[in-house]
Amino acid sequence: MAEHFTLVEAAKKIILDRRSIRDYTQEPVADEDLDLILEMGRQAPSGEDAQPWRFIIVKDPEARRKLGAIAGGGSGRRFTAEFVTQKMQERFANLKDEAKKKAAFEKLTSGSVSAFLAEAPVNVIVCGKKHVWDMPFDVSAAIENMLLMVAALGLGACWVIAPCIDIRDEERVKELFDMPEGYKAVSILSVGHPLRPHRPRPRLPIHELVFKEKFGQGYYNKPEEVKG
Repeated sequence: MAEHFTLVEAAKKIILDRRSIRDYTQEPVADEDLDLILEMGRQAPSGEDAQPWRFIIVKDPEARRKLGAIAGGGSGRRFTAEFVTQKMQERFANLKDEAKKKAAFEKLTSGSVSAFLAEAPVNVIVCGKKHVWDMPFDVSAAIENMLLMVAALGLGACWVIAPCIDIRDEERVKELFDMPEGYKAVSILSVGHPLRPHRPRPRLPIHELVFKEKFGQGYYNKPEEVKG
């Protein structure tokens, strides 16, 4: 039996259902679904209506393998530095299960946390026009639109920045996909059918995040004042 939602309920459900999905089945993404995802990216707001986003669809297995290798290398370097400087140990200090902690450290420092791009049926390289002032913000709005449509379609996606943070990796991506100099590789979106359900990640309580008039002055004085 079909579920029925008000517009507000539907919007809330889509936002709350969105997950960062890194494990996919081999089922292909339907062309009509991908078209809808891209159209929602196109409809995002942008400063002065500059529309600086461009999207490269990557389905070729060898090209995805190369993207996964670049992403894995970028994440591996980043998280190895975090481990060596003890920042990672601080971040996971509350995780008491030593086996889980060791597995998390290995996943991060090896770069496998991002190498999954190779296994996703579709990678979307999100590019932005360099000369547009608001490009990072405009492109981020397009990406979030796309992620929400992915959730609405019952698909899974992950917003991956690992191949684009280090300029050396970004240049490799640009060369592989013939990106002109006037554009920047901003992020990669992996898209596919989730291999399994994913639980929501914890969020800080809203009374710790919202302030009244000045930073640090609570808008919600007590947790029980927060209305769901």
